[in-house]
Amino acid sequence: MPKAKGKSRKKKFDYKADRKKLKKKMLKKLAPRIGCEQVRKAWNSRKTVAQNLADMGLACDPNRAIPIKKNKRMKMETATKDEKHVIIKPYVINQLEAEASLPEAKKTTLSKEFIDYVQHMIENYKENYKAMARDERNYYQDTPKQIKHKIESYKRFHPTEYSDFVASLQEKMDMA
Repeated sequence: MPKAKGKSRKKKFDYKADRKKLKKKMLKKLAPRIGCEQVRKAWNSRKTVAQNLADMGLACDPNRAIPIKKNKRMKMETATKDEKHVIIKPYVINQLEAEASLPEAKKTTLSKEFIDYVQHMIENYKENYKAMARDERNYYQDTPKQIKHKIESYKRFHPTEYSDFVASLQEKMDMA
């Protein structure tokens, strides 16, 4: 059976490589990246995960932070074991609460095809949902009620665009 290539070759030491830098680089790659910016800035790599989180006032184990009391014996044990840990870095919690209290931007929208479909239906049939259901463009054979729901969702997601569209249709009707 043939040997693996490179097994019989003599090992050579690379004198140009700085082993200390290479080890630091490797350890940095192996260490997990902390996603939360506030926690990452306050993190101390010389401490354990539990110590870091306790310093920030965060819980490492949610089961220990808020235990589920099953019986009286359990209640007595938790009452005697209560230890208050001093929060060294309270600014982390304040920053996290401030970020959580910010209003979330709406990221939902409708596809271009969906908008074109709804506009076509409104343009040709106004409020006649039964006629819309028989239209050629109704590829998915939506029922009148389904089409009505689609139009309502378009109104809900794009209210200004819908009002402008209806106003332009009204102008076309006035000119004709």
